Amino acid sequence: MIGFPTSSYTFFPSPFWGARPALTQLGTFRGSDLWLLLVCFSWSAIFSLSLPSWSNAAPGSDRPLKQIWTAIPILGTTLNEQAEQVGIVAEIELEFIQRQDHDGLDVQFQTRPGRFSPYAQQSVMQALNRVVEAAKLNSDSWTIRFRLPYPGVTLYGESLSAMAALNVVALAKNEPVDEATVMTGTVTADGHVGTVGGVPLKIIAAHKNHFRIVLIPEEPDVADDDWVTPFLMEVRPVGSINKAYFALTNRPLRTAVPDGQLSAGLTH
Repeated sequence: MIGFPTSSYTFFPSPFWGARPALTQLGTFRGSDLWLLLVCFSWSAIFSLSLPSWSNAAPGSDRPLKQIWTAIPILGTTLNEQAEQVGIVAEIELEFIQRQDHDGLDVQFQTRPGRFSPYAQQSVMQALNRVVEAAKLNSDSWTIRFRLPYPGVTLYGESLSAMAALNVVALAKNEPVDEATVMTGTVTADGHVGTVGGVPLKIIAAHKNHFRIVLIPEEPDVADDDWVTPFLMEVRPVGSINKAYFALTNRPLRTAVPDGQLSAGLTH
């Protein structure tokens, strides 16, 4: 998985009290590391998947017009103690700021506690630009900060990118995302949900973490095995980001209100 793009997450932890891990191995876990990481993920799933926290300021002050903190669930894969690939649910923390200036979109990937690989960063940026364009929004006053809350962990891959980008736009539009729904996939240049790998493993992980709906790309990865929909879960293939956004929010991606009016509404 190292040295070429992968369509799922790969977590490479170091001991939580140690230095950043070397990136030259395939990321097998010591038993204690995996146990601690899974405890963190389980704790996050219980306590962190809550409604966003909001902060607003009146125009003319030095404060941002809007500042929101939230957490986004993501689906990935990792290796267990037997060096077997398994699905996993984690989260990334997201801060959305609408500034009073219009100096351009500013996207930041925090390097602590965990890190995003350059490829993961590139994938998220690409997806975000495509989703913003499809939504016909003006993002030149946005600051966005992504944070991986797991010390010593590096996130690789691209399959977080659609979920991350669609959540950013949902925050910009003040439209809540269904907490029982999670997604894996990329965003293609023509606005489709791109193929990713490890989908059967991710479905199992989502079911164990009590998600009700999993959104997956319509086009499967040829390397993936067949999967069976778990009991009381809906696995929904989505072909476009418009359909994915509607599935996440029950709202259309592109708002009929002119962008100027939307921006004005976000200041209140």
